[in-house]
Amino acid sequence: MSMRNSGSTGVTLLDVAREAGVHVSTVSRALDPAHHARVKDATRLHIEAVAHKLGYRPDMVARGLQSGRTAAVGVIVADLGNTFITPVIHGLTAAVETAGMMPMIAETEDDHDRFSNILDHMLSRRVDAMVVTSARTADREILEAAGRIVPIVLAGRPLDGTSLAQVIVDEVSGGRLVAEHFAGLGHRLVAQLRGPLDVANFPRRASGFSAACTEAGIEEVLVDEAATLPIIDEGRRIMQVLMDQTTALPSALFAHNDLMALGALTLLRDNGIVVPDDIALAGYNNLPTVGHVSPSLTTVNYPSTDVGRIAGEMILSLLAGDSVVDVVLEPELVVRHSTQTKA
Repeated sequence: MSMRNSGSTGVTLLDVAREAGVHVSTVSRALDPAHHARVKDATRLHIEAVAHKLGYRPDMVARGLQSGRTAAVGVIVADLGNTFITPVIHGLTAAVETAGMMPMIAETEDDHDRFSNILDHMLSRRVDAMVVTSARTADREILEAAGRIVPIVLAGRPLDGTSLAQVIVDEVSGGRLVAEHFAGLGHRLVAQLRGPLDVANFPRRASGFSAACTEAGIEEVLVDEAATLPIIDEGRRIMQVLMDQTTALPSALFAHNDLMALGALTLLRDNGIVVPDDIALAGYNNLPTVGHVSPSLTTVNYPSTDVGRIAGEMILSLLAGDSVVDVVLEPELVVRHSTQTKA
């Protein structure tokens, strides 16, 4: 940005330099996140204080024209109404704001065409990079193409065989944790309420759960259908499918996320089936509300804030020209009353 150009408030770099008693080039470096490390901390803090007092705001459009950067990170999520995504965004924002970047957030509603349109829009807005938390199998081709234009990090939802950077959770391990918990409680007949098969998290959770059941000698009832979306209504629907296809319910259920578990819980309650006395129920993600429902929900804790933070750090590394490696985080089981009766 030109030293004479005004910020968005009309205050110029030269105004800040005069007030701070330093050269204008020093002000330019101090107020530019890409170069402020070249200025002594005491000087930078003094300049930032003066700029704040004068009301200086950088002209991001002008800076972007000069640098080729917009300081914007596109963030594509499936469902803003799902409280699972909130800590991911918090962690991501905290990471990228350290470099003066801001997220531009859009919601796909788990629809491929909407996702494609959002991806095109983000690219046309010349975002510097993207974090995608909503990937489904059908999105792989367009994501790979976009990844040849800007750096992209997949956060939370993995894609099998992709070259894109990913920060994900070991979903196979998460499924195993639930099955091992059921085995430890003595359950011998169990079932899964499976999430969408084209979102890689859910088949991975299913495979881990099934493998651990086989190892423990537990019989698994296979439900005829899987959810189309990982939402409450689909949890209730798949629970109904299970009830319709069997005369004897299993003694324990693993719903592939907390929302589906809550849907199943409402249907069970409507049919006079008591959790956990008649049937144990576990979910996945550890949403903020599930410790406060009745009964409180046993679930697998998903480190959402860490996923967002690491995705942001990976974006900054890619923008700096550094290579990154995929990060796989470990889940943890949170045992509550939906699988164990109160003492």
